[in-house]
Amino acid sequence: MINHISIKNFAIIENTEIDFKDGLNIITGETGSGKSIVIEAVSLALGSRADSSYVRTGSDKAVIQLAGTLDDKEFVITREISTAGKNLCRINGEIVTLSQVNLLSSKLADVHGQYDNQSLLNPDYHIILLDSYKHQYTDALKEDVTEKYVSYVKARKELARLLSMEKENIRKLDFYRFEEEEIEKARLIPGEEEELREKIMLLQNSEKIYENISMAYQVMYEESPSVMDGLSHGVRAIEELSSYSEKISALGEEFRDIYYRLEDICREISNIKSSLTFSPAELDEAISRMELIDGLKKKYGSTVEEILEYQEKLQKQLSIAENMDEEKRRLMHKLKACREQLLKSCSDLTAKRTSKAAELENAIQAELIDLNFKNAKVKIKIEPLDEPSENGMDRAEIFITTNKGEALKPLAKIVSGGEMSRIMLAFKNIISSYDEIPTLIFDEIDNGISGITASIVGKKLKEISKNHQIICITHLPQIAACGDFNYRIYKDSGDTGTFTHVEALSPEEKVDEIARLLGGVSITEATVKAAKELIENS
Repeated sequence: MINHISIKNFAIIENTEIDFKDGLNIITGETGSGKSIVIEAVSLALGSRADSSYVRTGSDKAVIQLAGTLDDKEFVITREISTAGKNLCRINGEIVTLSQVNLLSSKLADVHGQYDNQSLLNPDYHIILLDSYKHQYTDALKEDVTEKYVSYVKARKELARLLSMEKENIRKLDFYRFEEEEIEKARLIPGEEEELREKIMLLQNSEKIYENISMAYQVMYEESPSVMDGLSHGVRAIEELSSYSEKISALGEEFRDIYYRLEDICREISNIKSSLTFSPAELDEAISRMELIDGLKKKYGSTVEEILEYQEKLQKQLSIAENMDEEKRRLMHKLKACREQLLKSCSDLTAKRTSKAAELENAIQAELIDLNFKNAKVKIKIEPLDEPSENGMDRAEIFITTNKGEALKPLAKIVSGGEMSRIMLAFKNIISSYDEIPTLIFDEIDNGISGITASIVGKKLKEISKNHQIICITHLPQIAACGDFNYRIYKDSGDTGTFTHVEALSPEEKVDEIARLLGGVSITEATVKAAKELIENS
């Protein structure tokens, strides 16, 4: 339930606080005093969309705090709206998203605004009402329908995409084949570009390489005396001295290691020298190969690897194009299976809805009789849609007659504003019983009613408040008299602007407020007496 709300700088409310109680909370006030602003503030705290226009003139931001209890746990929801358009939500001081606020509030309260009755005039809303009644019996079926519908739509899109590709692929098939064959013919190998560049570089400079290699080998081995001969003599000379000094011995070992290492190097130089051959044909072949790769890179990718990736894509496209008929048959079979599964789920949902509709008809009819529709009859007609949707294949419409002997007609064609208020109240009472929502909020549910009907509505609200906390704005004394707790909204104007205030009424003040509702500005003994009688009879 909602325990407390604090409203600061919201519309014409500068700063006010209200403590709500368990039972029937009635809010009254003169027209234009700001009664609906309180409900708007509550709605905002419960997750409705914010607008910077709500911020009181001259203020930087509006702040609304709502304290409540749900499942024996206390919480505080805070909403801040700035003139700059910033919107901040908190639950128990922790910043949260608006969806998180809505998730919490959906379990806490149901808000019925002044214009919500109009939703009953829209037949599209009737299926929502039907599904809300004993929703636990259809929730799983609806989820199953939604899941099957998503699969069906996905399969339908896949087939549509394939069919659109079919004509395009037929046109491009030859082109795809040409490109794939051109790449395949090249027999590309990842990394061969670097090898080719090195090979070309060697072949183009083979003469110079041979000359320098030969000169190096000649210096080391072929000249007289050669470098290696001189080093050999040096190694022996040092080794003769090794017995005289450990240091000289160590130097001799290093000298010998260097000599053997140079022998290995010279052997490698000799091998390179022997293997060097200059072949103009081999060079031309390498250059031609590089030119081929460069040409393919201009068409299909910046590297050999990218060209091969493109070839893989071409192969997939060719595979699809060449196996189009088989793929088409597969997807058509898949689509058929998805549709059959969806229709089966829709049929199960329709059966459950039809069963619930009969129960809801009786429940509404009983509620309407309690609300002074003595001859009311209700029928919920369920008709099939042409195509399944994520919500099934049903269209529901409420038919009603409120007068004996009259035929059932669509709800929108026969009811007045006052009748609509009572019908909506009947729905709210029935559905809330199964939703287990602790708080119901009504902004002028009494619209269009008066007299004995107003008293009946007031007593119905009193009855509902035994199982739900009710917060109700009204302008009718018959309903105000039924309140367990009454509040008066009033406004005054000062030098700095207009201010709205809310005050809880004592039993004596409650009598005066109802007397005012009965007689207007002047409170007389007669209106006070009438007010007391209304309270006693509520």
